Amino acid sequence: MLSIAVTKMAKKNSIIRKLPAVETLGSASVICSDKTGTLTQNKMKVVSVKSGNDKLALKFASMCTDCNLSFDNGNVLLNGDPTETAIVNKALEYGQNKNEIYRLEKRIGDIPFDSKRKLMSTVHNVNGLYRVITKGAPDVLINRCSKIYIDGKIEDLTEDKKQIILKDNEDMAKRALRVIGVSYLDLNYVPNIDEKLENNLVFVGLIGMIDPPREGVKEAVLRCKNAGIKTVMITGDHIDTAKAIAKDLGILKLKDLAITGEELDRISQEELEKNIESYSVFARVSPEHKVRIVKAFQKRGNVVAMTGDGVNDAPALKNADIGVAMGKGGTDVAKNAADMILADDNFVTIVEAVKNGRSIYENIKKAIHFLISTNVGEIVCMLLGIILGLDTPLLAIQLLWINLVTDSFPGIALGLEPEEKDIMNKKPNDPKKGIFADGLWNKIFVEGTMIGVLTLFAFSLGTKLYGIEIGRTFAFVSLSFLELVHSFNIKSEKSIFKVGLFNNMYLVGAVLLGILLQTIVVVVPSLAKIFDVIPLNSTQWLYVILISVSPIFIMEGQKKINEIKNGKVVYRVIN
Repeated sequence: MLSIAVTKMAKKNSIIRKLPAVETLGSASVICSDKTGTLTQNKMKVVSVKSGNDKLALKFASMCTDCNLSFDNGNVLLNGDPTETAIVNKALEYGQNKNEIYRLEKRIGDIPFDSKRKLMSTVHNVNGLYRVITKGAPDVLINRCSKIYIDGKIEDLTEDKKQIILKDNEDMAKRALRVIGVSYLDLNYVPNIDEKLENNLVFVGLIGMIDPPREGVKEAVLRCKNAGIKTVMITGDHIDTAKAIAKDLGILKLKDLAITGEELDRISQEELEKNIESYSVFARVSPEHKVRIVKAFQKRGNVVAMTGDGVNDAPALKNADIGVAMGKGGTDVAKNAADMILADDNFVTIVEAVKNGRSIYENIKKAIHFLISTNVGEIVCMLLGIILGLDTPLLAIQLLWINLVTDSFPGIALGLEPEEKDIMNKKPNDPKKGIFADGLWNKIFVEGTMIGVLTLFAFSLGTKLYGIEIGRTFAFVSLSFLELVHSFNIKSEKSIFKVGLFNNMYLVGAVLLGILLQTIVVVVPSLAKIFDVIPLNSTQWLYVILISVSPIFIMEGQKKINEIKNGKVVYRVIN
């Protein structure tokens, strides 16, 4: 039953890899999500350049990329990181010579981007000189520069000029732009290609790019809030960029805080754990910071889902309760460390997975609720019969048939119950609570007693009116039908007339099949003989049907009393 439900969900979303992740995801109370590509489209477009020479800034930045260029009938085809392809496209628009970018032999070496340095450098042979081009986070790059290029001249980079650049960077970041700084250094000797080259550079300019939010992410964040789930943005971008996008998406509210990786390094883990619930944005963070963030949220009793795509993200994915790797842009190391893979790298899909995880968990509870309560009903019927000194209400073969047919099909069908409309308006499942928490044992006992007593009533009625054989037939048919009818009561805590009787056709089919098989056993003489029952006339069938449908009215009355007494059980966050 469980595997069928999980398989159905896995095919629907193409994301689930491990069953425990599905169950845990229903309990997620914090989702730590990367920004680029998950919350945003990862479709960069250069919209602003601030420099002494815009064309030169774009030219240098385009040379310091790992884009693959090819030509098709004179058209330039780009393949590479969206940030870098956006820069190259803008450089081409500015009249950059495509051959200067494409002639890879001009590059004699490079220092790849590193999340700690937040810089990338390339070295080029330009007319006998060796040009170092460095691009990266402006607030990091500016500290590696001693000169600035302004209107064809190289001047000293004074403190006042630094502050102007940092102010420009801040203003662009507040407009939700991803900002890249560009610098260079000309040498007349062949340099050793190492990080020492990234010093005494000449600052050229800032390039600002916009990355639009993914469609549906803002609504998905709101759904998380209503579901009692905190959404946290973790990014390597400038804190102002992260805050601007987080505010637009509804992640960063008035009382929420944002913090940088540099600030994280200055506070202890104990202090972070104490205040972790106040933070919604983490900017300029390293993979090591992600592990600290995960552990801090977990220390406060949260179930944490963490996204990641790089090799260095593996420890955070392992430490999270649910590690989520990116299917498109993720590395094999990240995918192997994760519990779940997003085929479309989309935050909206994570929220859908949470909904499906909650639904499967609820369906497991419903199936267990049904199976145990019906078995309790059988026990109560037999036990009360013995205590009251009655003849045996049911024979062994009859009980075996009921367990085989009446219990199994509805139990499987309840495992395929569609999610309730308000499932994302409730608190997350508490992982510390068992599946029988919140009074489920009491419900099982009361409902089982109800089924047992009604069955015994049917047996007593049939015996008094028609004799022991008809009485036992009454009990046999009534118990089967009682359990089948009761499966509809298990569908929801709400009235089944509000939820709908026919929204799960698997259950409808299972109940109809159970009724058909049970009827055949009674009306076919050869089968009736095997099960030691007597075919019933129309009046006797009417008695059985009236007894069998009574749980609907009993449970509907109980649900109405609970609604009046407790009010609506829906949990909703007040924004």
